[in-house]
Amino acid sequence: MEKSCTLLIHFDKGTPAIANEIKEALEGNDVPAKIDAMKKAIMLLLNGETLPQLFITIVRYVLPSEDHTVQKLLLLYLEIIEKTDARGRVLPEMILICQNLRNNLQHPNEYIRGVTLRFLCRLNETEIIEPLIPSVLQNLEHRHPFIRRNAILAVMSIYKLPQGEQLLVDAPDMIEKVLSTEQDPSAKRNAFLMLFTCAQDRATNYLLTHVDRVSEWGELLQMVVLELIRKVCRTNRGEKGKYIKIIISLLNAPSTAVIYECAGTLVSLSSAPTAIRAAANTYCQLLLSQSDNNVKLIVLDRLNELKSSHRDIMVDMIMDVLRALSSPNLDIRRKTLDIVLELITPRNISEVVLMLKKEVVKTQSGELEKNGEYRQMLIQAIHSCAIKFPEVASTVVHLLMDFLGDSNVASAIDVVVFVREIIETNPKLRVSIITRLLDTFYQIRAARVCSCALWIIGEYCLSLSEVESGIATIKQCLGELPFYSVSEEGEATDTSKKTPQANSITVSSRRPAILADGTYATQSAASETAFSPPAIVQGSLASGNLRSLLLTGDFFLGAVVACTLTKLILRLEEVQPSKVEVNKATTQALLIMVSMLQLGQSSVLPHPIDNDSYDRIVLCMRLLCNTGDEIRKIWLQSCRQSFVKMLSEKQLRETEELKAKAQVSHAQPDDLIDFYHLKSRKGMSQLELEDEVQDDLKRATGEFVKDADDANKLNRILQLTGFSDPVYAEAYVTVHHYDIVLDVTVINRTKETLQNLCLELATMGDLKLVERPQNYTLAPESSKQIKANIKVSSTETGVIFGNIVYETSNVLERTVVVLNDIHIDIMDYISPAVCTDAAFRTMWAEFEWENKVAVNTVIQDEKEFLDHIIKSTNMKCLTAPSALDGECGFLAANLYAKSVFGEDALVNVSIEKQADGKLSGYIRIRSKTQGIALSLGDKITLKQKGGS
Repeated sequence: MEKSCTLLIHFDKGTPAIANEIKEALEGNDVPAKIDAMKKAIMLLLNGETLPQLFITIVRYVLPSEDHTVQKLLLLYLEIIEKTDARGRVLPEMILICQNLRNNLQHPNEYIRGVTLRFLCRLNETEIIEPLIPSVLQNLEHRHPFIRRNAILAVMSIYKLPQGEQLLVDAPDMIEKVLSTEQDPSAKRNAFLMLFTCAQDRATNYLLTHVDRVSEWGELLQMVVLELIRKVCRTNRGEKGKYIKIIISLLNAPSTAVIYECAGTLVSLSSAPTAIRAAANTYCQLLLSQSDNNVKLIVLDRLNELKSSHRDIMVDMIMDVLRALSSPNLDIRRKTLDIVLELITPRNISEVVLMLKKEVVKTQSGELEKNGEYRQMLIQAIHSCAIKFPEVASTVVHLLMDFLGDSNVASAIDVVVFVREIIETNPKLRVSIITRLLDTFYQIRAARVCSCALWIIGEYCLSLSEVESGIATIKQCLGELPFYSVSEEGEATDTSKKTPQANSITVSSRRPAILADGTYATQSAASETAFSPPAIVQGSLASGNLRSLLLTGDFFLGAVVACTLTKLILRLEEVQPSKVEVNKATTQALLIMVSMLQLGQSSVLPHPIDNDSYDRIVLCMRLLCNTGDEIRKIWLQSCRQSFVKMLSEKQLRETEELKAKAQVSHAQPDDLIDFYHLKSRKGMSQLELEDEVQDDLKRATGEFVKDADDANKLNRILQLTGFSDPVYAEAYVTVHHYDIVLDVTVINRTKETLQNLCLELATMGDLKLVERPQNYTLAPESSKQIKANIKVSSTETGVIFGNIVYETSNVLERTVVVLNDIHIDIMDYISPAVCTDAAFRTMWAEFEWENKVAVNTVIQDEKEFLDHIIKSTNMKCLTAPSALDGECGFLAANLYAKSVFGEDALVNVSIEKQADGKLSGYIRIRSKTQGIALSLGDKITLKQKGGS
């Protein structure tokens, strides 16, 4: 069992000090050496050493020292040494330190007195504390506030001991008198804290008698007042009316910490619009006034919670929240935009979009490093706004199209996807978008953006002038044909570069020539036998983006160019009356396609054209040579219909997600409702009246969330011991994100009294026991509720194991009952989440931990197996339902979830149905940390076999 200590010390076990060396240093007169020896002794004690031989040496040579550092280290040493024997009785040698502690409590130096009083707060042995109580009480009236504030804390800790009320019967009376006369803010806070902890009624009375002066109290005392108000109102909600006024008055306090706590308390106690609005205003002020990014993120989390429960009020605060975009931190900006996008209404959409447009323009300055990422976030936000409210699309689409050639490829992709969606959902903008796209197409530098832009040109160029402009734009961006040339005998290989070829053989002959002045000279005539490899023709500087991308070997883009030209030619046949012009355009398109095929099959590029792109280009050429009505219908209509279907499915999926997020409340028909208009309003403020109305509405709609039902509680009860054991124990496990609370019921099934009964727990994994277990005495056939708190630090499966140890009067030895292990399920920490396909792919490429689980199941239907995995892992399927339709024997789907610690869990399910009807394949899990990947893999392995 680890020792408890208020000091955390790093200890290098490589060179442990020997007890004899420490003893020699302590016996000497050298103070620095004595300090060093005490530190070594404390570190050894904290790491499991006992060092019993040092105690007498320390009593003889360290106790008398006047050095303050030595005295502080002495108190730390006394705190961590064992003061009791195996039966819990105080060791006789501890009497030696009592006199020293009494002397310290009466020491003329204030520091010695103060640290000794603070040391007493951490003592639990009544036999040591009892003789010191008179000296502690004397220090309550000391002239120095440092001593008074520590004396009050010492009184509180003594009073909280199991026998403390007998040791200090009138402690609350004394502290109340001290509170009424005390002037020091810290001492006053400690006194009020003592009453709040040990005599709550006295603290409440004192607060209510000094209501008008609360705003004048110090920050520390105001924080304790808010804690008291929360505790009182949780116990008795009917009394919250009298405390709300105090909270409202503290909203104007000078301390930002008090203001933040006030807002949180107000939200937890009241649902009145006035109170929620005041809290939201407070959070917005803190958001703008605080420079610490961590504070801003915490405040944004609080605003996000308010948005979930009080959206109507938060809608009015949307512009105040948007002002947080002035922060240069990307996390703050991202969180701000996430909140704002869920608060958009027809009333505020124009203001929000105007603000976002201004921010987009600011990102063009290029002053900040991450302007590209911020611009991408803004573009995505504007995209969301335009989809929800199509009428604003016309005000932003042309501004965003300036960023199609953005150096940040992700930002440019977001713009072109936005344009593609807007041109379909807003037919009125089609002509202006096409015109602008054709004008700016040459600026695009990314292949993926070019592909999407070409698809838009092919689908939405409808009139004769648009089709002709589209074909001309593509030809201009492809440059002059051919894309490469083969040098012939006596000719240069490249129009732009006339350097001799490395592999050529030169044959020379000499002949006389007449010069300009009439004289003779000898001239060499050279002929080159061409053995030169083919060379790329770069074309003129006016040649555009498509040519440069094709010459890098991107033949997927070449296939997209061929498809776009095919669509434009097919549409030209419908809108162009002149067959000559159509034939001319068709011939030029075929020439471009043939040139791309020749380039792909030449040795100019390091990699030849891939088969898919080759087949696609050849198909386009065949279509242009021989077109039927069915083919024309597929190319000119079916593509657009598929896109429209995709958009409608996306919108439907988003609507379903919003419905799933919305809380569905049900009220029972026999639930009690107080009729607001029939209640007495005497003595009630407007805020209290509003609160009553809100409570009645919540009660009527069933919004008051009740505790988990009894059936669910029974499912979480774990039996720790057998029915035949002398001590029966069972635990109710509650998981609160970062904490696990074990509520253990221990029953004495014997006819004897069990003494020093202790629940000893240990953990495996990233779990940490918060407090040391206490010893209890259990009467015959009685029970005891023991609570244990465990901290969780990461998302992985953990195990809690331990035993119950006790003594009986008949048997001298301790009896040990081993407990069943408690397995903490990873499913308690992860919840379904949503992300874009692009974000999923990015994370999949970045995450280094992968766990590959082979499919081994009795389930024979692919979709049934996928549904079973989704249910078992508590994840969200990102693959659209339409992509999973059909019976082809194959299924691939992506699943996503987030943990309470912000970790991402990615799962890819790839399965195939074999000839014998069984499923085979793999489930791959990726995450940034090892724990979540392994734990999720274990969970899937355990759950995948059956349908239960």
